[in-house]
Amino acid sequence: MFYDQARWTDDSGDVYEPLLSEKSSKDVTIEDSPLPSSLTRDSLELPDLSEPELARHYTRLSQMNYGIESGPFPLGSCTMKYNPKFTDDISTIPAGAVHPERPDETIQGTLELLYKLQNYLGRIGGMDAVTLQPPAGAAGEFTGILIAKAFHEENGDDERTEIIIPDSAHGTNFATAALAGYDVVSIPSNDDGRVDVDALEAAVSEKTAALMLTNPNTLGLFERDIEHIAQVVHDAGGLLYYDGANLNALLGRARPGDMGFDIMHYNVHKTFATPHGGGGPGAGPVGVTERLKEFLPRPHIKRHKGGFKLYDPEQSIGKVHGFHGNWLVLVRAFAYIDRLGDAGLSDASAKAVLNANYLASQIEYEVPYGPFHHEFVASAGDQDAADVAKRMLDFGVHPPTTKWPDIVSQALMTEPTEIENRETLDQLATAFNNVVGEDTEVLEAAPNRTAARRIDQVQAARNPQLSWHALDTDE
Repeated sequence: MFYDQARWTDDSGDVYEPLLSEKSSKDVTIEDSPLPSSLTRDSLELPDLSEPELARHYTRLSQMNYGIESGPFPLGSCTMKYNPKFTDDISTIPAGAVHPERPDETIQGTLELLYKLQNYLGRIGGMDAVTLQPPAGAAGEFTGILIAKAFHEENGDDERTEIIIPDSAHGTNFATAALAGYDVVSIPSNDDGRVDVDALEAAVSEKTAALMLTNPNTLGLFERDIEHIAQVVHDAGGLLYYDGANLNALLGRARPGDMGFDIMHYNVHKTFATPHGGGGPGAGPVGVTERLKEFLPRPHIKRHKGGFKLYDPEQSIGKVHGFHGNWLVLVRAFAYIDRLGDAGLSDASAKAVLNANYLASQIEYEVPYGPFHHEFVASAGDQDAADVAKRMLDFGVHPPTTKWPDIVSQALMTEPTEIENRETLDQLATAFNNVVGEDTEVLEAAPNRTAARRIDQVQAARNPQLSWHALDTDE
């Protein structure tokens, strides 16, 4: 190891930024603590750095990582989209930091904002009622399926034990159905990448509780038979569930409720530019049609005597998250929708579709299916998609999702979103095309220009390092 006054680097060029305490630290003596002696220490070692040293440390850490503010980030399906700073500013207004247990009459502004967001989302999705409680998209899925389950139980349909899911669906769909206690029935895609309607008609029965469907699907294709699909499911007594991961392709142009969907969740992190829920906190609101609104989680918000109040729907499935949901994330989503308005949301969906189709037309890898909406799935062909992704890092962009969905061999699932301009789309296309035809040895050695090189992913999975161990500085 070599130390260059700022970071560690090894022979391969990997960069390691030391912990603050490794750079400089001092012992602090603790005296006259009001806590019991069993809970205190005589001394404590703390970092001891100047302000410039501290600022440089965090700047270096940020430079070692790639994020949406570093460059294009075309991660398909679970897309990372730039979060505009004005929404952050609004979410940090001191007046918005209210205690969640304050009485309704003292938080009327908070309740009004949440009520308006419910209505915004309901209008956008064509839903009659919306809950804001779920803390992420996957939690929204689970909430939606619990609502479907409660609905069937209320109707005495205890024999509805199956949920149908297309083979191209998000993995969370299968997990959600299983976690809710349902048997999963997977149906194949047809030759054009959409739901095989014949297979669906053969799969539905008196056991069908719901069909979980993403539209456009994970190949970026709109389900042209959606009205017939809805009829097939409804005729069997099932409900139609909309996975809202790809709603950004439809904003201002089509609504799931108008297509026949009964329940949907909204991925506000992608559609409305809030922080992603993967690391928490996130938000995954759920919308339902009129016949399902009394099953929504409690509490819900309604108008009352010229103001707003919380109430419990009569057949509520109960709470799925604390208080009103992740308030500050919801504030960001409200601000984004309110700023863009109808025209801005329609413009966002237009650009999302335009960008995906333009990028698909510019890369040299095979891109089956199309035309697309918000995303596309290319094939790496004889190359390993994971190797392609790692090599793309050397060209200054983040790679797409790889090896999923399975219906495309060596899949490169790509979504540029509406935020990118032609210049960054061309940058992405150049990165793709630079990797086409490269030797296997080159691909397997990549990445070469990142802070860290390729790791042994098998060993990382089998023997994860779950605690921090400082490097031996004598090595």
